[in-house]
Amino acid sequence: MPRNRKRAIGCVALFSSLMVAMAGCGSQTETSTTEPGSGTAASNLTGTIKINGSSTVQPIANAVKEEFAKLYPDVTVSVDGKGTGNGFKMFQDKETDISDASRPIKPGEFEACKENGVEFIEMPVAYDGLTIVVHPKNDWVDTLTVDQLKQIFVGADAAKKWSDVDSSWPEETIEIFSPGTGSGTYDYFREVVIGKSEAALRNDMNLNEDDNVLVNGVAGNPYAIGFFGVAYYEESKDKLKAAKIVNPKDEQAYLPTPENIASGAYAPFSRPLFIYVSTASLPRAEVATFVSYFLDNAPTLCERVGYVRLPDEIMQRAMNNLDAENAGTHYIDADGNSRSGAVADIYQPENLTK
Repeated sequence: MPRNRKRAIGCVALFSSLMVAMAGCGSQTETSTTEPGSGTAASNLTGTIKINGSSTVQPIANAVKEEFAKLYPDVTVSVDGKGTGNGFKMFQDKETDISDASRPIKPGEFEACKENGVEFIEMPVAYDGLTIVVHPKNDWVDTLTVDQLKQIFVGADAAKKWSDVDSSWPEETIEIFSPGTGSGTYDYFREVVIGKSEAALRNDMNLNEDDNVLVNGVAGNPYAIGFFGVAYYEESKDKLKAAKIVNPKDEQAYLPTPENIASGAYAPFSRPLFIYVSTASLPRAEVATFVSYFLDNAPTLCERVGYVRLPDEIMQRAMNNLDAENAGTHYIDADGNSRSGAVADIYQPENLTK
């Protein structure tokens, strides 16, 4: 999506393939982009950018970091994936510049940001399909309903054996691998499966913030089940099997393919992914340049790592918010209540709460 955007990014000089046209140190500067991987430019832009949060978003952030480093080798970008909730805590405490998130910010997190004087710009960057996986030798699970997921994952009296879910299934213990409680994927799964109920997910699951640990856990036990972002399934599909999920609205079962995720047919587990950028960090040239590069290239790079691009219209709204520095969230209303729904409906200018 080549384009120009005026942004104060400070004094940036290029020495090979020209990526940034410098209008003078401290002045407004125009930036442009090329396809990721095609540029070999080097720049004297320096600085450090700290990113933490969702391990689901981490593959996208890492892909952006790798391509960005080819153009700006003297900018150090650290990307960590301690989970969406943990990432927001660090963001509130001004320890990071960018918070990756696999769910929108919660009211309590928004209030904590305001109390600490942290303003941010909220930007969706890709679609994910939260993927429920089993071992390839599991020949009894092809599709799962939300009710069956409740039987497996919810409460102290949840199914202990597969036969507890369906009497025709093996009388073998179910071993469960789940993201940790600081993960946005854990929160999203809980919200979808439990809803507004006071119930909790069972407490005997194998929890880990590292999705690769979850992948290996399910791959190592024929009677295991787990869930994480579709990118981790895509890179490990030789040793995992994705369950089709029955859409509660049309009662049809769908796999988390790019088409089903983008159309919303893979419901209720299709979801947007986000980055939250501190407005206090944006005056730094390296941060402003990186975030612009992130938005310009997220559609291509998210597909490279297994996610699904957002419609151009939504990416353009994110770019407009960045250019205008429209701080706040679209997912919490003026009364402090969370909004839910399709990203195209929620991420609208009139829903911005400062």
